[in-house]
Amino acid sequence: MELMEQKIRAEGKVLPGGILKVGSFLNQQIDTEFLEKTGQEIARLFEGCGVTKVLTIESSGIAIAAAAGMAMHVPLVFAKKHKTSNVDGSTYSAVVHSYTHNTDYTVVVSSDYLLPEDRVLLVDDFLANGKALLGLIDLVNQAGATLIGAACAIEKGFQGGGDALREKGIRVESLAIVESMSDTGITFRR
Repeated sequence: MELMEQKIRAEGKVLPGGILKVGSFLNQQIDTEFLEKTGQEIARLFEGCGVTKVLTIESSGIAIAAAAGMAMHVPLVFAKKHKTSNVDGSTYSAVVHSYTHNTDYTVVVSSDYLLPEDRVLLVDDFLANGKALLGLIDLVNQAGATLIGAACAIEKGFQGGGDALREKGIRVESLAIVESMSDTGITFRR
């Protein structure tokens, strides 16, 4: 998506440790018009796939996943990073490592919201090493649901997570794939 690349070039900042900061438009302050366009693009990419649910992990992925769910007219389910008192009954859980926070989380989803008949699209803001998506795939499998694929706003291609998932036969669509980045610039995969 050329628009995502333009937005990253204009507003993204490369921070030490391989971090791409896009807080000005995607995951702290949200450019809602741009967000709507990203949701529509994800819906276009997965049109005709019979998606019945969008699944993400709290918290930064929720906005883009909600935009995709709205454009597809399907519910959004998000895995919570901690089981709380408002998640009762049977749950599915998976351990996920966060690259950004260098922390492991046990994410949970109520079995009421992820059903065997669901056709699930995973959506997240970033794809780095793929650990978050692997955790979500585990939740989909625990539910006996069908995985349609994954859509990410920004993939860090140099970290290999997206390529590893594709090698496993999982359809991964990223709106921008960063091939390399430094304080002197960002290169996108073509």
